[in-house]
Amino acid sequence: MPLSNRDKAIIRDLNKFRVMDRDSIAQLHFSGLKNPKYAANNVLLRLLRDGQIQRSTAFVPYLYFGPETQIKKNSQKIGHFLAILEVYKEMRKLGRLESFLVEPKYLPKSKGAEPDIFAVYRNTPFFIEVQKTVYSEKQMNEKMGRYVELYNSGVMAKPFPHVLILSDQRYAIDGQYPFKVFQSDSFTKFNQSLTQTKPVSQPQQTGGIRAVIQ
Repeated sequence: MPLSNRDKAIIRDLNKFRVMDRDSIAQLHFSGLKNPKYAANNVLLRLLRDGQIQRSTAFVPYLYFGPETQIKKNSQKIGHFLAILEVYKEMRKLGRLESFLVEPKYLPKSKGAEPDIFAVYRNTPFFIEVQKTVYSEKQMNEKMGRYVELYNSGVMAKPFPHVLILSDQRYAIDGQYPFKVFQSDSFTKFNQSLTQTKPVSQPQQTGGIRAVIQ
């Protein structure tokens, strides 16, 4: 049976995010139907039988993987990739999400940052770190240092993306960087802060977002 456009879109997303749960697939690809989860189950089962996708039944709801995904079904990175998927759903719901790349590679790891996400939101580029584990001060300083190395490499078009750290932990990032650094519990809260925060100094208009770093 030939793949439908929706089948192809699901497979593209699975390859992009590495892993997706059934409910997220239903939300992103079947939201216009009366029973999205039921419809998603039927399509995913057909794609699984045809060898187009992979599945893990060790989680509820089940997790699905694309044919190009090399991640192990019990990998500790599964939770990390699912957290990236949640950020995507947040940003997509908020609107004006123009680009979203998962773990893009720009330089060898020893020579520059490897962001979890590169996104263009409201005409503004962001590097996003989905920080679920707690970093030491040294580890965070090293991470920020790699972003400086990436900035100095010149491989990124100007303006250089803002760096947004999504974490329950607030880090003491006091260095002077040639790019803006933000921290928030979630992208939704960060987006809310863009309109709720009143500037304490002359605000800067950068790529469509009026942003002030506290």
